[in-house]
Amino acid sequence: MAGTWANDDVGVLRLPSGRLIRGRGLRRGLPPGPLPGFAVYLLGKRPPEVPWESRWLRWPDFRLPDSPTDAQAVLGEAWARAGSDRVEIACGGGRGRTGTALACLAVLDGVPAGAAVEFVRRHYDRHAVETPWQKRYVRRFAD
Repeated sequence: MAGTWANDDVGVLRLPSGRLIRGRGLRRGLPPGPLPGFAVYLLGKRPPEVPWESRWLRWPDFRLPDSPTDAQAVLGEAWARAGSDRVEIACGGGRGRTGTALACLAVLDGVPAGAAVEFVRRHYDRHAVETPWQKRYVRRFAD
């Protein structure tokens, strides 16, 4: 599925490079508009099957990813694919884990690690990145 999101699609974050990535809470259901071409699901258990390509990153609610190495690889793939495809990052509520992952993508996109949480809160959701350890994870993501 080629093509990227539109700026005004629900939940879309524009990174400084111009890449557009949609964040979403799975409990809210699928928003109207185009479907993702690739998605990363940040959940404690395996998500249901979807008709687009996806990756599951084991990431329990209010926690951090079980494998930082896997998180680096999967988020790196999401960032790279967002240059030409509709990429979605999603967890149950769409704020804590999703916000943390979006902040990590912002770091990959060149936002300084110390400013990435504020960037996501300003441009995606003011409640994104819910815990102190999620904030610390973003600050250390590029290390």
